[in-house]
Amino acid sequence: MRPNPAHATTDPEAVRNLVRENPWATIVSDGSGELIASHYPFLLDEDAEGLALLTHVGRPDEEVHGFGKREVLVIVQGRQGYVSPSWYGPEATRAPTWNFSVAHIYGVPEVLDEEENLTTLTRLVERFERQVEEPLYLDQEWGREVAKGTVGLRIPVSRFVCKRKLSQDKDDLSRRQVIARLREPGPYEHRALADEMEREWEAEAGEHPRSGERSA
Repeated sequence: MRPNPAHATTDPEAVRNLVRENPWATIVSDGSGELIASHYPFLLDEDAEGLALLTHVGRPDEEVHGFGKREVLVIVQGRQGYVSPSWYGPEATRAPTWNFSVAHIYGVPEVLDEEENLTTLTRLVERFERQVEEPLYLDQEWGREVAKGTVGLRIPVSRFVCKRKLSQDKDDLSRRQVIARLREPGPYEHRALADEMEREWEAEAGEHPRSGERSA
């Protein structure tokens, strides 16, 4: 990503939150001189001392990527949306832009054994099933057979680049108006992005951006 200190964060918790809220990610590797990308759900390894990811891939992706032999890039994309310059106040630069959150995460995958892979599959199913009305969790006997067609991965994170571009470089009036416009019905409505921008502003300023009152 293009470096921009105004939008960058080195806080591992920002990456953890991004993975928790956006578990569908892209794995990119340089397999035998050819760039290869695959898409899978991810979990945080909550038991790890440092930052680490858990996932599984379908065979033969583990051979195509050469997992365990080289570093891979995992791209986690958060909320994103177009921002029109017509939403800015008179002091802002009149250029359109795109607000987004994204993390580029690097590490050498560790291939899990059969039991660890089954545990990871069980956790993945539980992570998403618990939100449905009548969750159907992974039956361990059946899951053990299904797991044979997959390869579990743990990726200890060696480094990451995380950017959260949420109009931090704009004046207060522009930020307030962008948030309001993203909440209005229309082609670029994105209430979740507006909420994220407001949370970022509150955390940054230590006060509610709309009222000016101090947060408790």
